[in-house]
Amino acid sequence: MATNLGLITITDPMSPASEAYRTLRMNLEFATLDEDLRTLSITSPGPGEGKSTTLANLAVTLAQVGQRVVAVDCDLRRPHLHQLFGLENETGVTTMMLEDNALDSPPLQDTPVDGLRFLGSGTLPPRPADLLGSKRMEEIIARLLQDADILLFDTPPVLAATDAAVLATKVNGTLLVFSAGDTKREHARRAIERLQNVKANVLGAVLSNAPVEMTLQGYYK
Repeated sequence: MATNLGLITITDPMSPASEAYRTLRMNLEFATLDEDLRTLSITSPGPGEGKSTTLANLAVTLAQVGQRVVAVDCDLRRPHLHQLFGLENETGVTTMMLEDNALDSPPLQDTPVDGLRFLGSGTLPPRPADLLGSKRMEEIIARLLQDADILLFDTPPVLAATDAAVLATKVNGTLLVFSAGDTKREHARRAIERLQNVKANVLGAVLSNAPVEMTLQGYYK
């Protein structure tokens, strides 16, 4: 297995950034006290806003408290999650779409974190939204839940394609990631509206790339 490529929750678990991801985990727990959060999609208005990094680090923190986690790359256009974990991406979601034996025995990969496994995107299809909205996708989710406490789905940016909105209708909740200083207010508003239009359960937003206050930096040294 390839080495991890620098997830902060692994390389520097005592940093303010790692503590922020643990706070995100805790906030999700409190936000879903009255419901069973077992499937969560994570998206952003546009590209490069930190959705994949947020998902990967959140997955690590969930596994570190004993949950069985599967990180699923459902960005079937520009998959990136496998690079964060240093794993291959030849098999995955699309393999399970096409092969019954893969549905029976998902091609999950171990990560450097106990309790955290990864399912790649697999070969990129011509019409990703159609696959994510299919009955087969529901079967894939149900099969993965047999061996996991929670599934985290990385999806394309919500304003770039319909994929994120389509998958949001099949999961318990969705998180939006906004990048400090980069995400435009109008894009954030439109992303929220697009998810609300399909009655997605938007649990909240994560602000990535926010500057760390010097006082907090000193506290955690």
